[in-house]
Amino acid sequence: MTPSSPELYKPSLLLRPCHIHTVYASKLRYVPAPKYVRERLETPDGDFLDLDWVRSGNQRVVIVLHGLEGSADRPYMRGMVRALSTDGWDVLALNFRSCSGEMNRKPYSYHSGATDDLSFIIDQIQLKYSTIAAIGFSLGGNVLLKYLGEMGLQTPVRAAVAFSVPSDLKGSSLALTRSENRLYMWNFLRLLKVKVLVKAEQFPDLVSADGFDKISSFQEFDDRYTAPLNGFKDAEDYWARCCSNPFIPDIRVPTLLVNALDDPFLSESCYPVTQTNKNPALTLERPRFGGHVGFQQKGQYWSESRAKKFLNEALRAQ
Repeated sequence: MTPSSPELYKPSLLLRPCHIHTVYASKLRYVPAPKYVRERLETPDGDFLDLDWVRSGNQRVVIVLHGLEGSADRPYMRGMVRALSTDGWDVLALNFRSCSGEMNRKPYSYHSGATDDLSFIIDQIQLKYSTIAAIGFSLGGNVLLKYLGEMGLQTPVRAAVAFSVPSDLKGSSLALTRSENRLYMWNFLRLLKVKVLVKAEQFPDLVSADGFDKISSFQEFDDRYTAPLNGFKDAEDYWARCCSNPFIPDIRVPTLLVNALDDPFLSESCYPVTQTNKNPALTLERPRFGGHVGFQQKGQYWSESRAKKFLNEALRAQ
């Protein structure tokens, strides 16, 4: 494992405050839309996944996974897709269920530990490419790390990168209850409410939006919706079974995890030093700055150049 490197990334002085950095990257960054070609993939359980592709006939592909209530069109996704597609990769930007602009068919959609869809996609494309890599942001990073740990040496993925990962779901959920994080929590619940209202119309016997406005935390949301709709006892059970920290020791392919030390979404337990110290396949980097899915710099973001460098070096070493 490469030692943690708090000085790897240095933003401008203006963007050093973590909340400014986080909001700027999420709301103010402009990235032109890639020339996506959408593919709808029917899933074994009768649902669907919408995949946004940028193909150039390359023999290697990167799968990119977005965060909570994101999509392939979020600025960080567009930026990473653009960076990789000009570096000799075909790129598959995954929209999790219900995140492509059309609600999925099932009462459940996606969550932080739902690795079946990622595994299914990889199975579908592995015969078409000589090399598969993956990059995950936030929730998507947790899904990716959990999947890699579950699969061990059986995964076709040869290298991976994850940014701003809430690898301890309980710790991250509690971090977002801090007073300084109320705006983020409010925004997530605002987005989730829209989907709950649709699900309540689709499945009135299973989902109700009554009293949703009283929910103020992920514990309340996960207790009421995520856990029962996905076969978990409650929020605590969901967090314990789906956080990626316990799976990190079993990852067997070169993987880079980058969590900024000033990330407002993360608790101390989301910097899995002990787990990564015991796993030579893992590189943990903890830049002093970066916010949540930030890492801004002029031109190509640092996260994009770092991901490209790590993937290319890891593959050359194999």
